[in-house]
Amino acid sequence: MERTKGFEHTQTAHCENGVAVGLFRHQGYDYMSEPLVFGLGVGLFYIHVPFMKINNGPAISFRTMPGEIFRRGAKALGIEVVRKKFSDPSKAQALLDEKLSSGIPVGCQVGVFHLAYFPKEYRFHFNAHNIIVYGKKDQQYLISDPVMETVTSLNAAQLEDVRFARGPLAPKGHLYYPVNVQVASDEQLRKAIKIALHKNAWWMTRVPFSFIGSSGFKYTANRIRKWPKKIGLHESRLNLGQIVRMQEEIGTGGGGFRFIYAAFLEQAAAILQDDRLAGFSEQITKSGDLLRASAVKMAAIYKGRNSEQMYFNEIADGFDEIAAVELETFKKMYKMKF
Repeated sequence: MERTKGFEHTQTAHCENGVAVGLFRHQGYDYMSEPLVFGLGVGLFYIHVPFMKINNGPAISFRTMPGEIFRRGAKALGIEVVRKKFSDPSKAQALLDEKLSSGIPVGCQVGVFHLAYFPKEYRFHFNAHNIIVYGKKDQQYLISDPVMETVTSLNAAQLEDVRFARGPLAPKGHLYYPVNVQVASDEQLRKAIKIALHKNAWWMTRVPFSFIGSSGFKYTANRIRKWPKKIGLHESRLNLGQIVRMQEEIGTGGGGFRFIYAAFLEQAAAILQDDRLAGFSEQITKSGDLLRASAVKMAAIYKGRNSEQMYFNEIADGFDEIAAVELETFKKMYKMKF
């Protein structure tokens, strides 16, 4: 953690979690952590959208929609959030400058491809990255990007480029910040955790679509088994590469969201004094380990080292096991009485 002119920079595994942690801590939530905000934001998810493609590959996500973690986390704690989007970049900059001059750090949605301080190998067309702009000095905007080790800066033109990046999920200058914050009591926090646990279990087990929630892993497994004969080896490799990309580059590293949620369950177990949650944490950690192993196998096929049907079957079997682990865990969680 790095404190700069009253604002504390915290490095986290995922950007939206980190922005929430940074903004909430700045408002007095000193105990806020990445796992806690991810859990309160009902962040764990899985979806394989059958009728949509991203970059010509399967549309898969291991977390909830961008923006929902922050929105739900703030709502759970009773934090009011102001959000603004713009068609005029000059108006977007004017409001940002106004808030910064009042000492208010601001969250901003940005595109990654033109983010000047990112290494070139990490830049790709993804417009749902989140950063905190916490000040301005010598015509430079001071940036706390949660996935970076230290704070950095952008000039006005560079910041405008990423705030008004074009394409899917275009930011349109989107900025947001908490207002009228009163730190939740211990009892409010316990209540918020219980509600969040129940909601996440509902999303993972009760949505009546086979491609959503824990059952979605089985849906993906069935697709993987059929790909070599149905669409050919070349397209199958590209599809597996897409899954790895969604899991590794946007998913904090193989199974990363599962590990974060497992840490939330451990923290929740301590706060609620309920050892059942520690047991669930072990199971979700197992799911994360299986995802990490599957990414290695998928990468091997993508790189051309393995091509036989048996290797596709191995990956599919791993996804079936993930589905079984998560369905059992979240069904038990959904039925919990506190």
